[in-house]
Amino acid sequence: MTATHLSSAELMQLEDKYGAHNYHPLPVVLARGEGVFVWDVEGKRYYDFLSAYSAVNQGHCHPRIIAALKEQAEKLTLTSRAFYNDQLGVFEKYITGYFGYDKVLPMNSGVEAVETAMKLCKKWAYKVKGVPRYQAKIIFASGNFHGRTQAVISASVDPDSTKGYGPYLPGIEIIPYNDLAALKEALQDPNVAGFIVEPIQGEAGVMVPDEGYLSASAQLCKDANALFIADEVQTGIARTGKLLACDHEDVRADILILGKALSGGVFPVSAVLADDEIMMTILPGEHGSTFGGNPLGCAVAMAALDVVKDEKLAENADRLGIIFRQRMNRLIEKCDLVTKVRGKGLLNAILINDTEDSKTAWNICLEMANNGLIAKPTHGNIIRFAPPLVMTEEQLHECCDIIEKTVYHGRKSV
Repeated sequence: MTATHLSSAELMQLEDKYGAHNYHPLPVVLARGEGVFVWDVEGKRYYDFLSAYSAVNQGHCHPRIIAALKEQAEKLTLTSRAFYNDQLGVFEKYITGYFGYDKVLPMNSGVEAVETAMKLCKKWAYKVKGVPRYQAKIIFASGNFHGRTQAVISASVDPDSTKGYGPYLPGIEIIPYNDLAALKEALQDPNVAGFIVEPIQGEAGVMVPDEGYLSASAQLCKDANALFIADEVQTGIARTGKLLACDHEDVRADILILGKALSGGVFPVSAVLADDEIMMTILPGEHGSTFGGNPLGCAVAMAALDVVKDEKLAENADRLGIIFRQRMNRLIEKCDLVTKVRGKGLLNAILINDTEDSKTAWNICLEMANNGLIAKPTHGNIIRFAPPLVMTEEQLHECCDIIEKTVYHGRKSV
């Protein structure tokens, strides 16, 4: 049995029978991707408006990134950190210069990077700040999504992530997002080691904080001698119209967390960046990963970051994002089914005038797929739109036409 001889229905049946039921995908079986497009096994073409949750900002199968993958894969893929390899040091110099930090700790998945940042934050608290042994606390913002490991779900308020998985990790305090007063109060505790926050909460429905929230939060942390930690796994790498979402407010995080598009969606690569005072608190043997810093991932990540800079993807995301929100706001004027649009760059969402447990947003996404564009609801009545950043203005308008056709003209059918 080979996948090339199976239909979409047969492939979905295989997943249903043999795979864990921990996802609820749209019924589209993808087999190929190029740039802003993906094709299903029957050959139908779609605009991809999810970009693997912003992992393929550079577009599907970008030739420069794939070339780097092939070239390195033919030479050396993995040595583990038991030895040096000829790519890691080059990558470390490259990425620290790219983002302006002293040191980097490479990992694989985004949630591994978040966990790394949590450990690093605590180690700094004990060795530098002087927090009493095992009394360190980390503040998180309500509505966050940092992954699904045991540690980060301890900071979640989403019942889908937390129900049935207790007891949870202690030493975590959850405060409202976009609430400076709550952060200031929480920072009164001298045992607070840091504040981990997404500059824009993507999974929560592209929740954009008030202007000035990030810069004020960073200053509050500085005043309290606590670390400001930015989870830019989804918002980083040009997605919001700047290299980092924190750049919109000229904020430099004490610890920067990256993942997803760090490799253009070609190979799992994540990274935690910090200066020496923080990073050098971790000693040999205290943290690591078999695949973290492998030569294949290093080569791919450097190529992926080159593409972001050389093709000016942040600038393109900023320009097209303005056009997209203008088109969606015009849709609101014509159709009361859509009540709000929010976002920055090419990370956007529309709010459907319905309850979270309604099927309206899901049905709209099904109809959009029929019309050649794939996206996915979040929190029931919110549809997130995040196309690859290599999209052209002409393609964007065509996609807006599809969304408008589906939501406005086809609203009676959904």
